[in-house]
Amino acid sequence: MAGPTHPRASDVLGHVTLVTGKEEFLNERTVAAVRAAVRHHDHEAELSETSAADLTLATLGELSAPSLFSSIRCVVVRGLENLPEESVAGLVDYASSPAEDVALVLVHGGGPRGSGTLTKLRKLASVTEAKSGELRPSEFPGFVAAEVRSHGSRVDPDAADALVQAVGQDLRSLAAAADQLAGDFPGEPITAERVKQYFGGRAEAKSFAVADAAFWGRRTVALEELRWALDGGTAPVLVTSAFAGGARGVARYLAAPRGMREADLAREVGVPPWKLRTIRDQSRGWTDGGIARAIRAIAQADADVKGAAGDASYTLERLVLTVTDLRAPR
Repeated sequence: MAGPTHPRASDVLGHVTLVTGKEEFLNERTVAAVRAAVRHHDHEAELSETSAADLTLATLGELSAPSLFSSIRCVVVRGLENLPEESVAGLVDYASSPAEDVALVLVHGGGPRGSGTLTKLRKLASVTEAKSGELRPSEFPGFVAAEVRSHGSRVDPDAADALVQAVGQDLRSLAAAADQLAGDFPGEPITAERVKQYFGGRAEAKSFAVADAAFWGRRTVALEELRWALDGGTAPVLVTSAFAGGARGVARYLAAPRGMREADLAREVGVPPWKLRTIRDQSRGWTDGGIARAIRAIAQADADVKGAAGDASYTLERLVLTVTDLRAPR
């Protein structure tokens, strides 16, 4: 997953930028980059925005027409999936020969609706698509690394993964964290120690510590980490979520074909190659039947902490005991 992009005015003026995908943060970043390119080219350029549901050939003409102040315009049309059928032909016709002084941005929020319009637009030479696919778990550290590089720094692989575990999988939060670290350590490598120094107290990180200890079979450590996490205000649902992630990693590793190259195996499991070593070591104490029972126990605990049971602390302690019991001694 690429980090921030910086198009030139010549890339967007007289062109149509088609923004598609479900990752709202990445979509919004593309829109902001187009606007910035237009404003950099002409600081008096006019920016306008409308909903595709309200778009007609007449309103499109109004949006793209030169104003009294500037002929340079950036027009953002959101919710392309809601474009009325009677407006499709007019929009496609405009997109085939866009005005030279206008940067038109069409934002589609993902899903099958409006796919016919997308197909027609994609065939046009004047249309450039910026597609944001949903990230797989293994791709979040790469996103962090790209963010840090965009600020002129670099991040160690284990530090990128630690940041994802500490901050979570919200791209906006990850980008902000990467920006903060790169700004505080300009030109220096971002290490796992620095990530822990800044973000080690996050609730998500504490919940992963509980789950990791349990999947290693370290009952005492897991119970201690659980008490620290709950006393520190960690939400019980974050703990069950971390357990679910740990179980998925072990289950995918056990189910993967033997003899695969490490990079291919990492993709199969859905983790960065360096993290595969941890899962490989953890999995030595697990059988297919054991991990299946653990997954059922985690699902039950998750339902309990979301309201089916009254005492979340007791539920999570029981989950730790169950999971550590299911892991066979090494």
